[in-house]
Amino acid sequence: MKKYILLVVVSIVMTSITNAQSKKYKVSKTNSEWKKLLTPLQYSILREAGTERPFTSPLNKNYAKGVYVCAACKTPLYKSEHKFDSGTGWPSFDRAIKGNVEMDVDYKIGYARTELKCNTCGGHLGHAFNDGPKETTGMRHCINGAALAFIPKK
Repeated sequence: MKKYILLVVVSIVMTSITNAQSKKYKVSKTNSEWKKLLTPLQYSILREAGTERPFTSPLNKNYAKGVYVCAACKTPLYKSEHKFDSGTGWPSFDRAIKGNVEMDVDYKIGYARTELKCNTCGGHLGHAFNDGPKETTGMRHCINGAALAFIPKK
């Protein structure tokens, strides 16, 4: 039975890796090109699925009106009116701009989580959880602030 469960888990992980590697994004660069374009923290998060320390992003407490875009390719990802203070230490939103954020599954910490990626460049943004505001979508998109840039409304 243990061998069967291990075989199923390995199959799921390999399928996820194969699917993630086969997707072609509109914006595609080599690792060297991304490293020139991004800060070391942005590269770690967006290209290597890293995580910034909680409460370190200035965007966590930013409540100005505007749009949050991908720090790598500038695709609009989140509107300021969908941002809320989750208390987690990362910028949180109850929804993304339709079609601009891809949901994937990652098993990096041993169990399935919903990973959020930029649908234009494939950059890792954060994860989705179902503990967001009940009066709206009930979702919490927990996003690394370094994966975002903010464009204020004029």
